[in-house]
Amino acid sequence: MAPNGVTPRTDINLVPLNAAAARLNVSTKTLRRRIADGSITGYRIGRLVRVDLEEVTERLLVTIPTARGAR
Repeated sequence: MAPNGVTPRTDINLVPLNAAAARLNVSTKTLRRRIADGSITGYRIGRLVRVDLEEVTERLLVTIPTARGAR
């Protein structure tokens, strides 16, 4: 357990913003906006910003409901 009482995750896959953006076909600016609004977590390592690829995929990919699915 970390000194602040939070158990650190060990399954985290940190990647650069440009790699995550390319994977999801969005801009790095979009990812920076989502970090700023708290939708996704950004991690600073020195001057570099990284994101957890699994978290970004989970939070940004949303299934669109259709009228056919409601029948």
